[in-house]
Amino acid sequence: MLRKVITKTVTLNDGREITIETGKLAKQADGSVVVRMGNTMLLATVVSKKEAMEGVDFLPLSVDYQEKFASAGRIPGGFLKREGRLSDYEILICRIVDRAIRPMFPDDYHADTQVNISLISGDPEALPDALAGLAASSALAVSDIPFNGPISEVRVSRVNGEFIVNPTGAQKAESDIDMIVAGTLENILMVEGEMSEIGEDDMIKAIEIGHEAIKDQCKVQIELAEEVGSTEKREYNHETSDEELRQSIHDTYYDKMLAVAKQAIANKKERGEAFGAIWDEYVDSLPEEHEIDLDLVGKYFKEVQKKASRDLVLNDRTRLDGRQLDEVRPIWSEVDYLPSTHGSAVFTRGETQSLTTVTLGTKLDEQMLDLALEKSFSKFILHYNFPGFSTGEVKPNRGPARREVGHGNLASRALKKVLPAEEDNPYTIRIVSDILESNGSSSMATVCAGSLALMDAGIKIKAPVSGIAMGMISDAETGNYAILSDILGDEDHLGDMDFKVTGTEKGITACQMDIKVDGLSYDVLKTALQQANEGRLHILNEMKKTLAEPKPDLKPFAPRSVIIKIEREMIGAVIGPGGKVVQEIQNETGATVIIEEVEEGGVVSVFATDQASMDDAMGRIKAITAVPDVGEVYEGKVKSVLPFGAFVEFLPGKDGLLHISEIKWERVESMDGILEIGEDIQVKLIGVDQKTGKFRLSRKALLPKPEKEESNK
Repeated sequence: MLRKVITKTVTLNDGREITIETGKLAKQADGSVVVRMGNTMLLATVVSKKEAMEGVDFLPLSVDYQEKFASAGRIPGGFLKREGRLSDYEILICRIVDRAIRPMFPDDYHADTQVNISLISGDPEALPDALAGLAASSALAVSDIPFNGPISEVRVSRVNGEFIVNPTGAQKAESDIDMIVAGTLENILMVEGEMSEIGEDDMIKAIEIGHEAIKDQCKVQIELAEEVGSTEKREYNHETSDEELRQSIHDTYYDKMLAVAKQAIANKKERGEAFGAIWDEYVDSLPEEHEIDLDLVGKYFKEVQKKASRDLVLNDRTRLDGRQLDEVRPIWSEVDYLPSTHGSAVFTRGETQSLTTVTLGTKLDEQMLDLALEKSFSKFILHYNFPGFSTGEVKPNRGPARREVGHGNLASRALKKVLPAEEDNPYTIRIVSDILESNGSSSMATVCAGSLALMDAGIKIKAPVSGIAMGMISDAETGNYAILSDILGDEDHLGDMDFKVTGTEKGITACQMDIKVDGLSYDVLKTALQQANEGRLHILNEMKKTLAEPKPDLKPFAPRSVIIKIEREMIGAVIGPGGKVVQEIQNETGATVIIEEVEEGGVVSVFATDQASMDDAMGRIKAITAVPDVGEVYEGKVKSVLPFGAFVEFLPGKDGLLHISEIKWERVESMDGILEIGEDIQVKLIGVDQKTGKFRLSRKALLPKPEKEESNK
């Protein structure tokens, strides 16, 4: 039986339309939709098992976004010629969608759930990442899966002072604000983006504009669900509960948990052991034979610990480690820690530590981005690693997880805004942050360490960047709330907001915000941003005690780079037949020479690890590209000897005729014994034939003219 095809339309402020269609494709999924804007089309499906697996006390949700190369009329690269594992770009979109929809599932829903989003038609004028959240939520809306939505996501950019919702690719490239905002009809859920050193008020404005567009998209999803008839969701029972046991655990152990929280134990391990001792006390009090569900008790213990820790903040205005609400943990940093790297820094804040390196490469080291809608190269790469030992855990090293890709992307966004302009930076820059200790805010430690390492490497960044992770604990009944600066890992888990913000003294360069509570007002958000600003500046001042500005020069063993612009017709001369000339320069000097043809002509980039190699390579290139100047004197080499003179190479690839009459002032009757092939001689360029372009050389012009002998009287 054919399902009725239903289509709904959302109109943006500028008149562009987004359509949501269901009932045509993938009808065996629990929910499926096609979202279209321009020629961009996303197919989103969702499937959830009817029952939860035994012992599962969380939501096993997976979100996968993949771009089909056929959507842009392309065939994938590689041997298999098929889509493979997700790219970092696709993983980042998965994370953006996951972070928006995961908090909207009921807390007691634990069935395996999978959301798949595929780009089936691509259009650079309608960027798909801004539509992925809408597609996922719409698929859930037309299903019977329990979901407290709908939600949606939009991109907000600012171009020439004007805010644009879901800009084109060209508009996004010109913007000074690029943010993805997610929310419901009533609340903001998530914000992620990058900015060009903007102020806090500008960021708030962008969020407000994004939220207005989100409201319209949520209303259309509600209408879609009503027309489909999916407003009634499936019944489920994925949790057992014992309210009497819960109350008993609270009454017995709340005061003990609060007492541990008030001890202000700064060490994460010691604090965990102190809370763990209360659990051990409970277990030891049980008879050898009992029927108590320890998993259920463990859950209630966590609830009591969380409440005690939150109450400490709300009532006593102090924190688990004894800090004040706006206090940043102790900081120390060091640069040039690794002697063989091009740049390095250690940044430690509390129990979080990053060891970060900077490596400078050539254009040959650029990262190729091979995506369905984009094939380009990137000269800036940042990798974030989070090994198990950083938290005292045993964890196999099997490549970066999605979390590591996301944290690295946030740090990359924060730092790339202060890198030198493309034309001023000949290097491919790779930053690697290895997290050696972690107790909250490791991505922000990466930003700080990365900034210091760049300056240690001698990269002329516009300004140093710092980052801070903010948190919030609130009570919906009383309206009481507390904003926390530089949150611990425990405060992240028990809090209602995780808000990371990076920037220079001038303004914000990147942010990432996840809100876990309804009804966060813009006034509270402004308070958090202002407190974050104060924290960022404090961290910047601490960093400046170690290194305040880029070092004046690169490390001795870092590659030197010089860029020469040459005329278009000189490109072939530098390359030579089959690349012979440029290969010869590289082999004999040890330098790396890269030649590009651009609109203005040619660009030659020379990289060398020592000045001697650089000087040698530069001298050869300049000689090849030098324009012969009449009247100049050159060191030449005799290439051939003929009866009427000799041809002399006075510049690489440029020969001129040294006529027999121009060899010396005295008359030369024959070339025999006058010059030899391969002989080095000094010559002067005395003319260029306007018709043929041939060069005329003289040797006698460099010799003293003999005085005329007086005639006999």
